[in-house]
Amino acid sequence: MTQTVRIKKLLPNAVTPKYGTEFSAGADLYAAMENDVTIGPGCTQFIHTGIAMEIPVGLVGLVYARSGMACKKGLAPANKVGVIDSDYRGEIMVALHNHSDVAVTVTPGERIAQMVIAPYITAIYEETDTLEDSVRGEGGFGSTGSK
Repeated sequence: MTQTVRIKKLLPNAVTPKYGTEFSAGADLYAAMENDVTIGPGCTQFIHTGIAMEIPVGLVGLVYARSGMACKKGLAPANKVGVIDSDYRGEIMVALHNHSDVAVTVTPGERIAQMVIAPYITAIYEETDTLEDSVRGEGGFGSTGSK
């Protein structure tokens, strides 16, 4: 399945998102700043991508970590999953958090995250005094066992 998503380059060194392989779910987002940015241990830094998008109504852009960057460098989106709504037209920024114990440098043109375009459902929340019973009931954290 494919869907056209219009992008606008806001910075001269912005890179159009690219899929790594034919069946990749996420397209790589690239850093688009003029100079290297160093992120200290335990710190978070907003990284420019230099692009804005026109995501079609009914779809959302979900920004996830790139596994290589998270595992090898300790950098991942600070909010775990970024949500880009279809009505947002500003620059896509990635808040990268350094989970490592050393400073890590991000360079212009580096792949910093990946975006998955996905459909969503808008819920209509209806207040009620009762809910249907289920087998699980009110069992929460750890209620299904540890093995």
